[in-house]
Amino acid sequence: MTSKETSTLPLPPGSLGLPLLGETISFFTDRNFNSSRQAKYGKVYKTSIFGRPNVVMIGAEANSFLFKHENKYVVATWPKSTRILLGSTSLAVRTGEFHTSRRKLLYQAFQPRALASYIPTMEKITREYLERWEKLGQLTWYPELRNYTFDIAGSLLLSSDGGSQTPLGTLFEDWCAGLFTIPIPLPWTKFGKALNCRRELLKHIENIVRKRQQADNPGEDALGILIQAKDEEGNSLSLEELKDQVLLLLFAGHETLTSAIASFCQLTAQHPDVLQSLREEQKQLNLSDSLTLEDLKKMTYLEQVIKEVMRVIPAVGGGFREVIETFEFGGYSIPKGWTIQYQIAQTHKDSDIYTECDRFDPDRFSPERAEDKQQSFGYIPFGGGLRECLGKEFARLEMRIFASMLLRQYEWELLPHQDLELVTVPTPHPRDGLKINFRHI
Repeated sequence: MTSKETSTLPLPPGSLGLPLLGETISFFTDRNFNSSRQAKYGKVYKTSIFGRPNVVMIGAEANSFLFKHENKYVVATWPKSTRILLGSTSLAVRTGEFHTSRRKLLYQAFQPRALASYIPTMEKITREYLERWEKLGQLTWYPELRNYTFDIAGSLLLSSDGGSQTPLGTLFEDWCAGLFTIPIPLPWTKFGKALNCRRELLKHIENIVRKRQQADNPGEDALGILIQAKDEEGNSLSLEELKDQVLLLLFAGHETLTSAIASFCQLTAQHPDVLQSLREEQKQLNLSDSLTLEDLKKMTYLEQVIKEVMRVIPAVGGGFREVIETFEFGGYSIPKGWTIQYQIAQTHKDSDIYTECDRFDPDRFSPERAEDKQQSFGYIPFGGGLRECLGKEFARLEMRIFASMLLRQYEWELLPHQDLELVTVPTPHPRDGLKINFRHI
Protein backbone atom coordinates (compact mmCIF):
# COMPACT_ATOMS: atom_id res chain seq x y z
CA MET A 1 0.00 0.00 0.00
CA THR A 2 1.40 3.41 -0.97
CA SER A 3 1.76 6.24 1.54
CA LYS A 4 -1.00 8.10 -0.32
CA GLU A 5 -3.38 5.14 0.02
CA THR A 6 -2.40 4.74 3.69
CA SER A 7 -3.27 8.35 4.45
CA THR A 8 -6.87 7.80 3.23
CA LEU A 9 -7.47 5.11 5.85
CA PRO A 10 -9.17 6.09 9.12
CA LEU A 11 -7.21 6.80 12.28
CA PRO A 12 -7.63 4.24 15.07
CA PRO A 13 -10.62 4.77 17.40
CA GLY A 14 -10.12 6.40 20.78
CA SER A 15 -9.80 9.80 22.41
CA LEU A 16 -6.93 12.30 22.47
CA GLY A 17 -8.24 13.74 25.75
CA LEU A 18 -7.54 17.27 26.96
CA PRO A 19 -5.41 19.85 25.12
CA LEU A 20 -1.68 19.45 25.99
CA LEU A 21 -2.30 17.00 28.85
CA GLY A 22 -4.19 14.48 26.74
CA GLU A 23 -4.88 11.43 28.92
CA THR A 24 -1.54 11.54 30.77
CA ILE A 25 -3.08 11.84 34.25
CA SER A 26 -5.30 8.80 33.69
CA PHE A 27 -2.30 6.91 32.27
CA PHE A 28 -0.47 7.40 35.58
CA THR A 29 -3.40 6.95 37.99
CA ASP A 30 -5.69 4.33 36.39
CA ARG A 31 -4.25 0.82 36.60
CA ASN A 32 -6.96 -0.30 34.15
CA PHE A 33 -6.02 2.42 31.65
CA ASN A 34 -5.15 0.03 28.83
CA SER A 35 -7.49 -2.86 29.64
CA SER A 36 -10.56 -0.60 29.77
CA ARG A 37 -9.70 1.05 26.45
CA GLN A 38 -8.94 -2.28 24.82
CA ALA A 39 -12.38 -3.52 25.91
CA LYS A 40 -13.96 -0.40 24.37
CA TYR A 41 -11.93 0.08 21.18
CA GLY A 42 -10.11 -3.20 20.45
CA LYS A 43 -6.40 -4.00 20.11
CA VAL A 44 -5.51 -0.79 18.23
CA TYR A 45 -6.62 2.58 19.59
CA LYS A 46 -5.44 6.15 19.94
CA THR A 47 -4.83 8.28 23.00
CA SER A 48 -2.50 11.14 23.94
CA ILE A 49 0.13 10.90 26.67
CA PHE A 50 3.24 12.90 27.52
CA GLY A 51 2.03 15.68 25.23
CA ARG A 52 1.91 13.61 22.03
CA PRO A 53 -0.74 11.62 20.14
CA ASN A 54 -0.14 7.95 20.72
CA VAL A 55 -1.42 4.69 19.24
CA VAL A 56 -1.56 1.61 21.47
CA MET A 57 -1.02 -1.65 19.57
CA ILE A 58 -1.72 -4.86 21.47
CA GLY A 59 -0.93 -8.49 20.77
CA ALA A 60 1.65 -10.82 19.22
CA GLU A 61 0.85 -9.69 15.66
CA ALA A 62 1.37 -6.03 16.59
CA ASN A 63 4.61 -6.82 18.44
CA SER A 64 5.89 -8.80 15.47
CA PHE A 65 5.12 -5.94 13.07
CA LEU A 66 6.86 -3.34 15.23
CA PHE A 67 9.94 -5.41 16.06
CA LYS A 68 10.44 -6.47 12.43
CA HIS A 69 10.06 -2.93 11.09
CA GLU A 70 12.44 -1.24 13.51
CA ASN A 71 14.24 1.60 11.66
CA LYS A 72 11.84 1.29 8.69
CA TYR A 73 8.50 2.49 10.06
CA VAL A 74 9.39 3.02 13.72
CA VAL A 75 12.34 3.78 16.00
CA ALA A 76 12.59 3.33 19.74
CA THR A 77 11.70 6.32 21.87
CA TRP A 78 10.98 7.21 25.48
CA PRO A 79 8.98 9.95 27.19
CA LYS A 80 10.90 13.24 27.24
CA SER A 81 11.58 13.05 30.98
CA THR A 82 13.14 9.59 30.57
CA ARG A 83 15.29 10.61 27.58
CA ILE A 84 16.72 13.60 29.42
CA LEU A 85 17.43 11.75 32.66
CA LEU A 86 19.02 8.74 30.94
CA GLY A 87 21.34 11.00 28.92
CA SER A 88 22.00 11.66 25.25
CA THR A 89 24.56 8.87 24.78
CA SER A 90 22.59 6.23 26.71
CA LEU A 91 22.02 3.04 24.72
CA ALA A 92 18.30 3.25 25.55
CA VAL A 93 17.77 6.52 23.65
CA ARG A 94 20.03 5.92 20.64
CA THR A 95 18.92 4.29 17.38
CA GLY A 96 20.36 2.97 14.11
CA GLU A 97 24.02 2.11 13.63
CA PHE A 98 25.17 3.85 16.81
CA HIS A 99 22.80 1.72 18.86
CA THR A 100 23.94 -1.47 17.11
CA SER A 101 27.67 -0.81 17.61
CA ARG A 102 27.31 0.24 21.26
CA ARG A 103 25.04 -2.70 22.04
CA LYS A 104 27.82 -5.07 20.90
CA LEU A 105 30.27 -3.31 23.19
CA LEU A 106 27.98 -3.46 26.22
CA TYR A 107 27.09 -7.09 25.54
CA GLN A 108 30.62 -8.04 26.58
CA ALA A 109 29.54 -7.49 30.19
CA PHE A 110 26.67 -10.01 29.78
CA GLN A 111 28.36 -12.96 28.08
CA PRO A 112 28.22 -16.32 29.91
CA ARG A 113 31.83 -16.06 31.16
CA ALA A 114 31.15 -12.59 32.59
CA LEU A 115 27.88 -13.72 34.18
CA ALA A 116 29.60 -16.68 35.85
CA SER A 117 32.11 -14.27 37.42
CA TYR A 118 29.26 -12.30 39.03
CA ILE A 119 27.86 -15.31 40.94
CA PRO A 120 30.06 -15.05 44.07
CA THR A 121 29.15 -11.37 44.54
CA MET A 122 25.45 -12.11 44.07
CA GLU A 123 25.61 -15.03 46.53
CA LYS A 124 27.49 -13.01 49.16
CA ILE A 125 25.04 -10.10 49.11
CA THR A 126 22.02 -12.43 48.97
CA ARG A 127 23.27 -14.32 52.03
CA GLU A 128 23.79 -11.06 53.97
CA TYR A 129 20.25 -9.90 53.23
CA LEU A 130 18.64 -13.25 54.05
CA GLU A 131 20.39 -13.27 57.44
CA ARG A 132 19.32 -9.67 58.04
CA TRP A 133 15.68 -10.49 57.27
CA GLU A 134 15.82 -13.53 59.54
CA LYS A 135 16.87 -11.26 62.42
CA LEU A 136 14.10 -8.78 61.63
CA GLY A 137 11.47 -11.53 61.56
CA GLN A 138 8.73 -9.19 60.40
CA LEU A 139 9.38 -6.66 57.65
CA THR A 140 8.11 -4.72 54.65
CA TRP A 141 9.88 -6.60 51.86
CA TYR A 142 9.67 -4.38 48.76
CA PRO A 143 11.90 -1.51 50.03
CA GLU A 144 14.33 -4.13 51.35
CA LEU A 145 14.42 -5.78 47.93
CA ARG A 146 15.13 -2.39 46.34
CA ASN A 147 18.17 -2.07 48.60
CA TYR A 148 19.20 -5.65 47.81
CA THR A 149 19.18 -5.24 44.02
CA PHE A 150 20.85 -1.83 44.24
CA ASP A 151 23.65 -3.27 46.37
CA ILE A 152 24.31 -5.99 43.79
CA ALA A 153 24.20 -3.56 40.85
CA GLY A 154 26.28 -1.03 42.80
CA SER A 155 28.88 -3.63 43.73
CA LEU A 156 29.31 -4.88 40.15
CA LEU A 157 29.09 -1.49 38.43
CA LEU A 158 30.46 0.97 40.98
CA SER A 159 32.61 -1.11 43.37
CA SER A 160 30.23 0.22 46.02
CA ASP A 161 29.56 -2.08 48.98
CA GLY A 162 26.28 -1.36 50.76
CA GLY A 163 25.54 1.46 48.33
CA SER A 164 21.85 1.54 49.26
CA GLN A 165 22.75 2.82 52.73
CA THR A 166 24.94 5.68 51.43
CA PRO A 167 24.02 9.11 50.00
CA LEU A 168 24.49 7.47 46.58
CA GLY A 169 21.46 5.26 47.26
CA THR A 170 19.28 8.26 48.13
CA LEU A 171 20.41 10.13 45.01
CA PHE A 172 19.56 7.13 42.89
CA GLU A 173 16.07 6.73 44.39
CA ASP A 174 15.25 10.41 43.75
CA TRP A 175 16.62 10.12 40.20
CA CYS A 176 14.40 7.06 39.54
CA ALA A 177 11.36 8.94 40.89
CA GLY A 178 11.64 11.51 38.07
CA LEU A 179 12.11 9.15 35.13
CA PHE A 180 8.44 8.93 34.16
CA THR A 181 7.08 12.37 35.02
CA ILE A 182 6.03 15.55 33.26
CA PRO A 183 9.41 17.24 32.50
CA ILE A 184 9.00 20.56 34.32
CA PRO A 185 12.59 21.44 35.41
CA LEU A 186 11.70 23.39 38.55
CA PRO A 187 13.64 22.61 41.76
CA TRP A 188 10.58 21.35 43.69
CA THR A 189 9.21 19.01 40.99
CA LYS A 190 10.14 15.32 40.85
CA PHE A 191 11.77 15.95 37.48
CA GLY A 192 13.72 18.96 38.73
CA LYS A 193 15.01 17.02 41.73
CA ALA A 194 15.93 14.10 39.47
CA LEU A 195 17.93 16.40 37.16
CA ASN A 196 20.02 17.54 40.11
CA CYS A 197 20.47 13.95 41.26
CA ARG A 198 21.64 12.96 37.77
CA ARG A 199 24.41 15.58 37.94
CA GLU A 200 25.55 14.32 41.34
CA LEU A 201 25.38 10.66 40.29
CA LEU A 202 27.47 11.35 37.17
CA LYS A 203 30.14 13.09 39.28
CA HIS A 204 30.32 10.01 41.51
CA ILE A 205 30.45 7.62 38.54
CA GLU A 206 33.14 9.71 36.85
CA ASN A 207 35.38 9.58 39.93
CA ILE A 208 35.07 5.78 40.07
CA VAL A 209 35.65 5.32 36.33
CA ARG A 210 38.75 7.58 36.32
CA LYS A 211 40.28 5.64 39.24
CA ARG A 212 39.64 2.34 37.47
CA GLN A 213 41.07 3.62 34.17
CA GLN A 214 44.27 4.70 35.94
CA ALA A 215 44.68 1.39 37.79
CA ASP A 216 46.97 -1.36 36.48
CA ASN A 217 43.98 -3.70 36.34
CA PRO A 218 40.51 -2.18 35.74
CA GLY A 219 38.92 -5.26 37.35
CA GLU A 220 36.82 -8.22 36.23
CA ASP A 221 33.42 -6.96 37.37
CA ALA A 222 30.89 -5.38 34.99
CA LEU A 223 32.54 -1.94 35.17
CA GLY A 224 35.99 -3.38 34.53
CA ILE A 225 34.70 -5.26 31.49
CA LEU A 226 33.00 -2.13 30.10
CA ILE A 227 36.16 -0.02 30.56
CA GLN A 228 38.23 -2.59 28.62
CA ALA A 229 35.58 -3.37 25.95
CA LYS A 230 36.56 -2.61 22.35
CA ASP A 231 34.67 -2.96 19.07
CA GLU A 232 35.98 -4.46 15.79
CA GLU A 233 37.79 -1.22 14.99
CA GLY A 234 39.43 -1.08 18.40
CA ASN A 235 37.23 1.75 19.69
CA SER A 236 36.24 1.83 23.35
CA LEU A 237 33.56 3.75 25.24
CA SER A 238 34.35 7.39 25.99
CA LEU A 239 34.13 8.68 29.56
CA GLU A 240 30.84 10.46 28.81
CA GLU A 241 29.35 7.29 27.30
CA LEU A 242 30.57 5.14 30.17
CA LYS A 243 28.83 7.43 32.65
CA ASP A 244 25.48 7.27 30.81
CA GLN A 245 25.71 3.51 30.22
CA VAL A 246 26.56 2.78 33.87
CA LEU A 247 23.57 4.87 34.96
CA LEU A 248 21.33 2.98 32.52
CA LEU A 249 22.60 -0.39 33.72
CA LEU A 250 22.12 0.63 37.36
CA PHE A 251 18.50 1.42 36.52
CA ALA A 252 17.96 -1.75 34.47
CA GLY A 253 19.63 -3.92 37.11
CA HIS A 254 17.63 -2.41 39.93
CA GLU A 255 14.18 -1.02 39.16
CA THR A 256 12.71 -3.76 36.97
CA LEU A 257 14.54 -6.57 38.74
CA THR A 258 13.18 -5.50 42.14
CA SER A 259 9.67 -5.62 40.71
CA ALA A 260 10.18 -9.12 39.27
CA ILE A 261 11.66 -10.51 42.50
CA ALA A 262 8.90 -8.96 44.64
CA SER A 263 6.28 -10.48 42.33
CA PHE A 264 7.97 -13.89 42.64
CA CYS A 265 7.87 -13.63 46.43
CA GLN A 266 4.23 -12.56 46.49
CA LEU A 267 2.86 -15.02 43.93
CA THR A 268 4.63 -18.06 45.38
CA ALA A 269 3.38 -17.15 48.87
CA GLN A 270 -0.15 -17.02 47.44
CA HIS A 271 0.23 -20.42 45.73
CA PRO A 272 1.55 -22.91 48.34
CA ASP A 273 1.34 -25.86 45.91
CA VAL A 274 3.80 -24.09 43.58
CA LEU A 275 6.02 -23.19 46.54
CA GLN A 276 6.08 -26.82 47.67
CA SER A 277 7.10 -28.02 44.19
CA LEU A 278 9.87 -25.40 44.09
CA ARG A 279 11.24 -26.60 47.45
CA GLU A 280 11.16 -30.25 46.33
CA GLU A 281 13.18 -29.43 43.21
CA GLN A 282 15.83 -27.65 45.29
CA LYS A 283 16.12 -30.67 47.63
CA GLN A 284 16.48 -33.13 44.76
CA LEU A 285 19.40 -31.21 43.25
CA ASN A 286 21.70 -31.68 46.30
CA LEU A 287 23.30 -28.28 45.81
CA SER A 288 26.49 -27.10 47.47
CA ASP A 289 26.89 -23.67 49.05
CA SER A 290 28.35 -22.20 45.86
CA LEU A 291 26.11 -22.27 42.82
CA THR A 292 27.29 -22.61 39.22
CA LEU A 293 25.63 -21.82 35.90
CA GLU A 294 25.23 -25.59 35.43
CA ASP A 295 23.39 -25.87 38.76
CA LEU A 296 21.01 -23.11 37.74
CA LYS A 297 20.27 -24.74 34.37
CA LYS A 298 19.00 -27.84 36.21
CA MET A 299 16.29 -25.80 38.00
CA THR A 300 13.71 -26.38 35.29
CA TYR A 301 10.61 -25.92 37.45
CA LEU A 302 12.04 -22.73 38.96
CA GLU A 303 12.52 -21.49 35.40
CA GLN A 304 8.83 -22.21 34.63
CA VAL A 305 7.73 -20.33 37.75
CA ILE A 306 9.91 -17.30 36.95
CA LYS A 307 8.49 -17.25 33.41
CA GLU A 308 4.95 -17.34 34.75
CA VAL A 309 5.68 -14.59 37.27
CA MET A 310 6.90 -12.36 34.44
CA ARG A 311 3.88 -13.26 32.33
CA VAL A 312 1.37 -12.40 35.06
CA ILE A 313 3.17 -9.28 36.35
CA PRO A 314 5.74 -8.16 33.77
CA ALA A 315 8.19 -5.69 35.28
CA VAL A 316 7.74 -3.43 32.24
CA GLY A 317 4.18 -2.93 31.02
CA GLY A 318 5.14 -1.92 27.48
CA GLY A 319 7.49 0.12 25.32
CA PHE A 320 7.42 3.16 23.07
CA ARG A 321 8.21 3.65 19.39
CA GLU A 322 8.15 6.79 17.25
CA VAL A 323 6.61 6.56 13.78
CA ILE A 324 9.15 7.70 11.14
CA GLU A 325 7.02 6.70 8.14
CA THR A 326 3.21 6.55 7.96
CA PHE A 327 2.07 2.93 7.81
CA GLU A 328 -1.07 0.79 7.84
CA PHE A 329 -1.90 -1.70 10.54
CA GLY A 330 -5.21 -3.40 11.23
CA GLY A 331 -6.97 -1.28 8.61
CA TYR A 332 -5.90 2.00 10.23
CA SER A 333 -3.47 4.71 9.22
CA ILE A 334 -0.71 5.27 11.79
CA PRO A 335 0.67 8.77 11.06
CA LYS A 336 4.31 9.80 10.90
CA GLY A 337 5.32 11.77 14.01
CA TRP A 338 2.95 9.95 16.37
CA THR A 339 4.21 7.55 19.03
CA ILE A 340 3.33 3.88 19.43
CA GLN A 341 3.00 2.01 22.68
CA TYR A 342 3.27 -1.75 22.39
CA GLN A 343 1.77 -3.69 25.28
CA ILE A 344 3.60 -6.41 27.18
CA ALA A 345 1.08 -6.79 29.99
CA GLN A 346 -1.94 -7.02 27.68
CA THR A 347 -0.16 -9.40 25.27
CA HIS A 348 0.47 -11.75 28.20
CA LYS A 349 -3.27 -11.86 28.91
CA ASP A 350 -4.22 -12.97 25.40
CA SER A 351 -6.62 -15.93 25.79
CA ASP A 352 -5.80 -17.06 22.24
CA ILE A 353 -2.28 -17.86 23.45
CA TYR A 354 -2.66 -18.63 27.16
CA THR A 355 -5.09 -21.17 28.59
CA GLU A 356 -7.04 -19.64 31.50
CA CYS A 357 -4.86 -16.56 31.12
CA ASP A 358 -5.88 -15.08 34.51
CA ARG A 359 -4.68 -18.19 36.37
CA PHE A 360 -1.17 -18.50 37.84
CA ASP A 361 -0.02 -21.72 36.19
CA PRO A 362 3.73 -22.36 35.78
CA ASP A 363 3.01 -25.65 33.97
CA ARG A 364 1.96 -23.65 30.91
CA PHE A 365 5.73 -23.28 30.31
CA SER A 366 6.47 -27.00 30.62
CA PRO A 367 8.03 -28.70 27.54
CA GLU A 368 4.72 -30.49 26.91
CA ARG A 369 2.63 -27.29 26.75
CA ALA A 370 5.13 -24.53 25.92
CA GLU A 371 2.35 -21.96 25.44
CA ASP A 372 4.92 -19.17 24.99
CA LYS A 373 6.18 -20.87 21.82
CA GLN A 374 2.80 -20.91 20.05
CA GLN A 375 3.09 -17.46 18.55
CA SER A 376 6.11 -15.26 17.78
CA PHE A 377 6.39 -12.38 20.24
CA GLY A 378 3.45 -13.64 22.29
CA TYR A 379 5.72 -13.74 25.35
CA ILE A 380 7.92 -10.65 25.63
CA PRO A 381 8.85 -9.80 29.25
CA PHE A 382 12.17 -8.41 27.97
CA GLY A 383 10.80 -6.82 24.79
CA GLY A 384 11.97 -8.18 21.47
CA GLY A 385 13.75 -7.64 18.18
CA LEU A 386 16.77 -5.34 17.91
CA ARG A 387 15.91 -3.69 21.24
CA GLU A 388 15.41 -6.78 23.40
CA CYS A 389 16.71 -6.10 26.92
CA LEU A 390 20.49 -6.43 26.86
CA GLY A 391 20.66 -7.44 30.52
CA LYS A 392 17.99 -10.13 30.47
CA GLU A 393 20.45 -12.94 31.29
CA PHE A 394 21.85 -10.86 34.17
CA ALA A 395 18.30 -10.44 35.51
CA ARG A 396 17.51 -14.14 35.11
CA LEU A 397 20.77 -15.05 36.86
CA GLU A 398 20.07 -12.85 39.87
CA MET A 399 16.46 -14.03 40.15
CA ARG A 400 17.48 -17.70 40.10
CA ILE A 401 20.27 -17.24 42.67
CA PHE A 402 17.97 -15.29 44.97
CA ALA A 403 15.15 -17.83 44.62
CA SER A 404 17.37 -20.87 45.13
CA MET A 405 19.01 -19.52 48.30
CA LEU A 406 15.65 -18.32 49.64
CA LEU A 407 13.79 -21.57 48.97
CA ARG A 408 16.42 -23.85 50.49
CA GLN A 409 16.65 -22.19 53.91
CA TYR A 410 13.76 -19.81 54.54
CA GLU A 411 10.01 -19.50 54.60
CA TRP A 412 7.79 -16.45 54.49
CA GLU A 413 4.13 -15.62 54.78
CA LEU A 414 2.13 -12.53 53.86
CA LEU A 415 0.75 -10.58 56.80
CA PRO A 416 -3.03 -10.07 56.83
CA HIS A 417 -4.81 -6.73 56.38
CA GLN A 418 -2.42 -5.23 53.82
CA ASP A 419 -3.15 -3.70 50.42
CA LEU A 420 -1.57 -5.87 47.72
CA GLU A 421 -3.05 -3.88 44.84
CA LEU A 422 -0.32 -3.13 42.32
CA VAL A 423 1.06 0.36 41.87
CA THR A 424 2.29 0.23 38.28
CA VAL A 425 4.53 3.33 37.92
CA PRO A 426 7.46 3.23 37.51
CA THR A 427 7.31 -0.58 37.85
CA PRO A 428 4.66 -2.86 39.43
CA HIS A 429 4.82 -3.30 43.21
CA PRO A 430 2.29 -3.87 46.03
CA ARG A 431 0.82 -0.67 47.43
CA ASP A 432 1.69 -1.54 51.05
CA GLY A 433 5.16 -2.78 50.16
CA LEU A 434 4.66 -6.54 50.79
CA LYS A 435 4.54 -7.03 54.56
CA ILE A 436 5.72 -10.47 55.67
CA ASN A 437 6.83 -12.78 58.45
CA PHE A 438 10.24 -14.25 57.63
CA ARG A 439 12.07 -17.12 59.34
CA HIS A 440 14.69 -19.81 58.91
CA ILE A 441 13.33 -23.26 58.13
